[in-house]
Amino acid sequence: MNQIINKKVKFIDLGKKDYKETWDYQEELFSQIVSTKIENRKNGPDKQQITQNYLLFVEHPHVYTLGKSGELSHLLLDEAQLAEKEATFYKINRGGDITYHGPGQLVGYPLLDLDNFFTDIHKYLRYLEEAIILTLAEYGLDAGRIEGLTGVWLDHEKRLNPRKICALGVKSSRWVTMHGFAFNVNADLSYFGNIVPCGISDKAVTSLHLEIGKHIDENEVKGKVKKHLADLFEIEWAD
Repeated sequence: MNQIINKKVKFIDLGKKDYKETWDYQEELFSQIVSTKIENRKNGPDKQQITQNYLLFVEHPHVYTLGKSGELSHLLLDEAQLAEKEATFYKINRGGDITYHGPGQLVGYPLLDLDNFFTDIHKYLRYLEEAIILTLAEYGLDAGRIEGLTGVWLDHEKRLNPRKICALGVKSSRWVTMHGFAFNVNADLSYFGNIVPCGISDKAVTSLHLEIGKHIDENEVKGKVKKHLADLFEIEWAD
């Protein structure tokens, strides 16, 4: 079977949207892509269908999500305290531990058939990180990786005060991806005080607006991240 390569990606900015609604939407798109791949395996070379790719940008209301490898004890709130903070909680099917999403955070969900790009999940994660690292460089910030930890960090070399500015958590099946990254742009970091972020208790979390010292234009950030993702993955944007 020779798959028809499709590097076109449909970009959808969902604006502000409930986490569960967005998760359901992701699952719907994910299932469509996987179903196409399953059908292609059954069909001959002359009946191959193109698999679609999507990139969703969204901002969620306050929510905590726990990945498959996470521990519930890393959520430091009970149901009453969650309600008091107007936050919700979900156990979900991505990798990683617990994280927070909320206003002022750019969440990106690439739903890509990696057979259209490259079949290497580690390279995929590094490219997501790199898009954020390149975006931060445009704001004069030197960001990078810390060995053994996912996400994007400031003070990643000397590590006098290492702090995470972008978390990653993905799922992949049949080389189709879902979930993604959460980039703190103008985030209220007090909400991170209610969890052990990503299961890491000895390192801080930060937000772009605190590092720069002023409120950040979130649409400007979206444009920069989108451009760097396109360059790294050699994406062609679909109409």
